[in-house]
Amino acid sequence: MPLLQRTIKLALATCLASALASSFGLTYAVSAGIIAILSVSDTRRSTLRLGYNRFMSTVLALVIGSFSFHLLGFNLWALGIYILLYVPLAYRWGWEIGVTPSSVLVTHLLLEQSTSWVLLANEMAIFLIGTGFALLANLYMPSRQREINQYHELVEEQLKKILYRFEHFLGTGDGRNDASLIRELDLILDQALTLVYLDYSNHLFHQTNYHIHYFEMRKHQNAILRDMAQNINHCQLAADESKILAQLFSKTAQQLSQENPAQQLLDEIEKYLALFRERPLPKTRQEFETRAMLLQLLRDLETFIQIKVEFYQNYKEN
Repeated sequence: MPLLQRTIKLALATCLASALASSFGLTYAVSAGIIAILSVSDTRRSTLRLGYNRFMSTVLALVIGSFSFHLLGFNLWALGIYILLYVPLAYRWGWEIGVTPSSVLVTHLLLEQSTSWVLLANEMAIFLIGTGFALLANLYMPSRQREINQYHELVEEQLKKILYRFEHFLGTGDGRNDASLIRELDLILDQALTLVYLDYSNHLFHQTNYHIHYFEMRKHQNAILRDMAQNINHCQLAADESKILAQLFSKTAQQLSQENPAQQLLDEIEKYLALFRERPLPKTRQEFETRAMLLQLLRDLETFIQIKVEFYQNYKEN
């Protein structure tokens, strides 16, 4: 969430929560604003989760605090017993996120020298108002679809660069490949996945994980490309088979779009495999090693394309 947007949300939630609590005549009304600050999160889903944890933590704190003050009186010793009992239980049950705001509410009991139902209701109302305004503040989340679409285009352009680079290496027998484009793509994919997971968390009811599966699929493909890059470094002969395979890399680059089912490329690979079998046997050791490496590259490319085919079949966006 951008800093300016988050700041505006915090300011509105704090002021409105405090104002509403004050209009209801609640004691310590400004505490509702503090709870709102602590409850605004970066995603709708996390705000709901944190709100629930804080609610349970607040109930636990008020129960233990009331028990301690009722048993030992309104003094610091009772407050210490409250902390000794409450904090371990809150951490054990995963409600530690509410330790600070809940303890603030408990100190109100100490200051008022009371555990009456009216005061306890006052504290719960403060909590509910603060948390409620935090949820309202997070109802608005800007769409990330445009950014996600840009990452789709960026990833596909980077993949094209890599495949065309492979085509060049195989066509010329130049094995000087440092896989820099592949490392760049890894960074791009990590950024894209961070964005789509954040966007996913902002959809409470209607959700789609298409983009998550898409970028995970591309990440899997990029791992295969990394292995292929190492093998290409050993193909330093501009053999006829290398040029044939180079053409196939070019065709793959041209059909990378997420809308393309890529099944035709698998059919092309089968034809190339048959063509490789009909080629004359290599005459030298270097030619034999190059032929074996090219065959491995062809198999890796088949796996690369098969990943896309399976994605298209299983997660095609409607």
